[in-house]
Amino acid sequence: MEEGRKVGPEQVRKAYETYKKYRSGLEAFQQRVINAEEWWKNNHWERFQGGDKDTDLKPVSAWLFNSLINKHADFIDNYPCPAILPREASDEETAKLLSEVVPVILKNNGFAKTYNANCWDKPKIGTSVYAVMWNPSKENGLGDIEVSNVDVLNITWQPGIEDVQKSRNIFVTEVVDADLLKEQYPDVADQITAGNLADRPKYLYEENMDTTDKVMVFDWYYKHVFRTESGGSRTILHYCKFANDIVLYASEDDPEYAMDGWYNHGKYPFVFDVQFPEKGSPAGFGYLDVMVNPQEYIDRLDQVIMMNALANKARFFSLNAANINEEEFTDLSKDLVHVSGNDVSEQTIRQIEPPVIGDIVFKQRDAKVNELKETSGNRDFSQGSTSSGVTAASAIAALQEAGSKLSRDMIKGSYTAYQEIVELTVELIRQFYDLPRCYRITKENGAAEYVQLTNQGLKDQAMPGIGDDLSIRRPVFDIKISAQKASPYSRIAQNELAKELYGLGVFNPQMADQALCMLRMMDFDRRDEVIQMIERNGTMYQQMQQMQGTMMQMAALIAKTTGDTSIMQTLQEQGVPGPDMTAINTDAGQQIKTDSLGRAMNTDNSTQGKARQRVSSATEVQS
Repeated sequence: MEEGRKVGPEQVRKAYETYKKYRSGLEAFQQRVINAEEWWKNNHWERFQGGDKDTDLKPVSAWLFNSLINKHADFIDNYPCPAILPREASDEETAKLLSEVVPVILKNNGFAKTYNANCWDKPKIGTSVYAVMWNPSKENGLGDIEVSNVDVLNITWQPGIEDVQKSRNIFVTEVVDADLLKEQYPDVADQITAGNLADRPKYLYEENMDTTDKVMVFDWYYKHVFRTESGGSRTILHYCKFANDIVLYASEDDPEYAMDGWYNHGKYPFVFDVQFPEKGSPAGFGYLDVMVNPQEYIDRLDQVIMMNALANKARFFSLNAANINEEEFTDLSKDLVHVSGNDVSEQTIRQIEPPVIGDIVFKQRDAKVNELKETSGNRDFSQGSTSSGVTAASAIAALQEAGSKLSRDMIKGSYTAYQEIVELTVELIRQFYDLPRCYRITKENGAAEYVQLTNQGLKDQAMPGIGDDLSIRRPVFDIKISAQKASPYSRIAQNELAKELYGLGVFNPQMADQALCMLRMMDFDRRDEVIQMIERNGTMYQQMQQMQGTMMQMAALIAKTTGDTSIMQTLQEQGVPGPDMTAINTDAGQQIKTDSLGRAMNTDNSTQGKARQRVSSATEVQS
């Protein structure tokens, strides 16, 4: 090893031994993943435990496949969308900008394709893995965030841990062409040799691939924990790329990353999205693992039924002395069958009576199909169809809603993983976005807005502490994930709710108080936005009412003092209601009469006013 280097051939050899030890502990999991891929491709009979002849029928039904594609459709119908919220008022502008820009960054990165690929892996093998990294070659060398899918066979972690962040090491392997690797690292090109891929797990389709000119490259991530001066601890993430015993890159030997590590956040840049968790592993098992046994029984029962159906083909026992023309006898297009001699009877040729299959076989097959549907939560109404007797739209909708609770639970787990992806994305923006970048944001009204984003609002900020000391504040944000409403049924339901609220007068500013009381008792998506909008409209309406009342009072005062009623008449013609006070007789020549308390007595000459005056006089205490 070169003098002064911390990572050399010796460290790489130790890392490789650690990799082999990790992989041996994950062998059962990796074999299950390989097996699941074959089940997914409908290679069922190759997975069964023998006992079948090559000549036997091997029917394959797609009940398992149908259930998995419906799970994938549930994921796609609920594509996630992030909302980034500040924890302090001073970070509101930065949080708003991040909420607008982060989805654009992910979109430009092709996250929809990555999300789609991982949504196949999750129900199929139980685990999908995202990698959230910084790619310095993107944007013409400026660099940008890259979110990609990682094959679970190509990532190796420490066996026995449930949180991947607690693993001592993480290894990601990739098979590359030796000549391309030599071009990328010319300094060590003469040391790079092809081959030596024996320690790599692979799918069955890779068995026949030619790998003589390939090299297995390792991306090795590991952590160091240091004590800080304040008594706490700090975790630093380092990264090393090597092939065979050759170090291609090591962040510990790079002055730019030696002190703070590969990523400042100190986390492994991997997010595991698990279907059903397992103890002692960050990975899990999927719906396919639950459905393989019912699917096997369905296929075997189908085999029994199909072979029995073929056995019902007309077949005959024939003595050698029957002297019949067998070719004509077996050719159904022949009207005549020639025989030799006259001994043709049931003694010489007789039809074979096939066994009659019992109803129990069909009932058992239907029971296994229903078992597969039940265990996977893929009942008929979840696919839009119903059993006989259910025809009302409301009843069908209620059944679909009740049956979708498993999908909601499954999608909620993916949203948790997506939240981690957004958190890592924000951390990479904090570390690498030193130069401003321009993005086009599409507003709610469809108009385009161009904004610039840097890490200026995300960097650590010095704040006054106790005495003359300064403390450091780092802007921190909360991530809220919701669906983008990709499902047409979700959009229809949202639109119907909006029309219903409109019909109830919820958006009428005169009913703002009642509407707010009702909305606070309800629970629906984006409710807070609707409440804020109604509060703004209600406040604006109250301000307008106050202004109109003030204008009418001023007009009444002008009419009283000058006798000019034109302003009041103009306001009344425009629909402005009268002042919120007792009307005053504007006839300057008439003396205003008041009672003993100073109240005007000739203020209202209407029928209702005269009635109020009579009631007031009748109830007034006479001295």
